[in-house]
Amino acid sequence: MTSGGYSRLEEELKRLRHDERPAVIKAIAAAREHGDLSENAEYHAARERQSFIEGRVLELEDKLARAEIIDISQQTGSTVKFGAQVKLVDEETEEEVVYQIVGPDEAEIQQGLLSVTAPLGRALIGREAGDTVEVSTPRGTRYFELLGVTYPGKIVTQ
Repeated sequence: MTSGGYSRLEEELKRLRHDERPAVIKAIAAAREHGDLSENAEYHAARERQSFIEGRVLELEDKLARAEIIDISQQTGSTVKFGAQVKLVDEETEEEVVYQIVGPDEAEIQQGLLSVTAPLGRALIGREAGDTVEVSTPRGTRYFELLGVTYPGKIVTQ
C-alpha cells in the first residue's frame, strides 16, 4: 500500500480506539441503567456497535501489521505500475478519468483511487500511453485508451 493509505488506516484505528470505543462503552452503561436488558433496544444497538468496533480494530491491526509500504516516489518508467497515476478515456463515451493505482485496502473509486486488483487496475498494469485496454464489466466489455502515465516528478504521454 502507499504511505498515504497506511496513514489513513492508522488514523481510522486511532479514532476507533480513542473516540468510538469509549463512546460505545458509555452508551452501554447508560442503556444498562434503563433496567430490563432483554427488551432494551438501546442496549442491544450499543452492543452491536461495540462488536463492530472491536472487529474493525482487529482487522485494522492485522492489516497494518502485514502492510508493505511502497514508496511511489521511487517509481519510474513509461509503463503502469503500482502507484502510477493514469489518465484514461472511455472509447465509447469519450469521458476522461484519472486514477491512481493503489492497494485494495485504500481504494476509493470516487476519490480516484483504483485498486490494483480491480479488473481495470489489473488490465492497466504493464501498459503504456497509447495502449487500449479491454475490461469485462457487468454492463459488458468496455475499452479504455491509456492517455498518460504519471509518476512523481515525471510525466509520460503518447
